[in-house]
Formats: sequence, C-alpha cells, structure tokens
Amino acid sequence: MKPKVLLSDKKINIILNRLCYQLIERHGDFSNAVLVGLQPRGTLLLDRLVELLIKSGIDQPKIGKLDTTFFRDDFRRSERPLNANATVMNQSVEGKDVVLIDDVLFTGRSIRSALTAIDTYGRPKSIELLVLVDRRFSRHLPIQPDYLGAQIDALQGDKVKVVWSEKETENTVYLEKHLE
Repeated sequence: MKPKVLLSDKKINIILNRLCYQLIERHGDFSNAVLVGLQPRGTLLLDRLVELLIKSGIDQPKIGKLDTTFFRDDFRRSERPLNANATVMNQSVEGKDVVLIDDVLFTGRSIRSALTAIDTYGRPKSIELLVLVDRRFSRHLPIQPDYLGAQIDALQGDKVKVVWSEKETENTVYLEKHLE
C-alpha cells in the first residue's frame, strides 16, 4: 500500500514558520533559552528552526544536540548492539529555558529519556517540548507538547515517517499503514 501524505512540503514550511514565531513570542531574543534537538531526527527539525529564527532577525540561539540512547528505559532489551549518535552540548542549561525538539511524539518514552539526560548539563529553569507531529492516543507516559506542528490519529502499528530534503527530494510527512 502506498504511504499517505500527511503533510506536504508547503504545509511543513507553513508549520515551521508558525512554530518559529511561537518560539519568538515566548523567548524573545533567546538570551536565556537553549534549543535542544533530540538525535537523530529532532536535530534536522532544530536546524530548520534555527535557520528560520536567524532569518527573522534573531542572533544565533544557543543550541544542543542530545542523544538519549542510553537513558531509555528499554535500551538493555535489544538483542543487537545500539549505536548512539553524537551529543553536542557546548553549554550548561543551568537556569536556562530549554526547548526539547523532536520530529514525532509517539509514546513519550524518548522525551522521558531526554528529561533524564538533560540533567547531566545542569538544572534548567524550565523545559518545554516542540514536536512537528503528535501521534495522540499512543502515549504511554503523560507527556504533551508545548509547541505543536500537527496532530494526527494513527492506529497502533502504523508508522509516521518524516522525510527532510537533506535526505530525500522534499520535505514530507507520510503515514504508512500497518497491514495484517
């Protein structure tokens, strides 16, 4: 079965601009904010948002790229060896407003692991969550986004796939239906 397009390139660009302006409304000049993309796919979204913030007149915000592989509650359950991505956190988050950024919010387990991992870099003043797609009705933990691109309903087993032009030909979000 051919994947269904949930968000086209044009719609993604509209959403990214809206998210950018919501961040500016909340964080002003970003002097007390740190934007943290979750490896691997949240970092691509982070890069896009930073590019838009700079085009909007914001100086380069403080950013980080966080891998949560070994903070997950299920990392020891895999038979195959895990390959972590690089964590790049060149500043403390002590007393800062942290915005965690990821592409898809599903069960909430990746976000829970990010909350644990971020403590390694200090105690933030606050932590917010920005996601491009929220798969509601799939949560295992009581985690909700503060900034949301789109909310979709997907059945258990369906896969939401975010494709970025850096990796493919265009920006698109697909829903791949699970067939039994």
